[in-house]
Amino acid sequence: MSGDAAPGSAPVPQRVRVTSPGTGAAPFPVSRELDEQSEVGELIIGSLIRSQLRLALVVGGGFLLILLSVPVLLAFLPVIAELSILGVPAPWILLGVGVYPLVIGCGLLYVLSAQRNETRYRDLVDGR
Repeated sequence: MSGDAAPGSAPVPQRVRVTSPGTGAAPFPVSRELDEQSEVGELIIGSLIRSQLRLALVVGGGFLLILLSVPVLLAFLPVIAELSILGVPAPWILLGVGVYPLVIGCGLLYVLSAQRNETRYRDLVDGR
């Protein structure tokens, strides 16, 4: 049989090879979801806001916990409170000098982590 239809019978349809069910559909980019302010776009933006808020609370809470541990340390170890270095009481030095590296460290941690969150968000929006 060569594929020709016999006279008087219905024609035989051509065979079509299907390779993928979604070849004709164009992808729906995430940036379009954000532009249209759809539920998916709101969910994605809400996720970024929640991750940034969580980061701020964790870094701020850790900073406060460490900062408040200094008076607790001085209350439980009064020997440290009685020390003085070059005429300056040790608690003043501890709070005046020791806190700055803590502030800088927490600030760096926050900035790097916030940039990582934003990079993940940008990658999601750009479709990478």
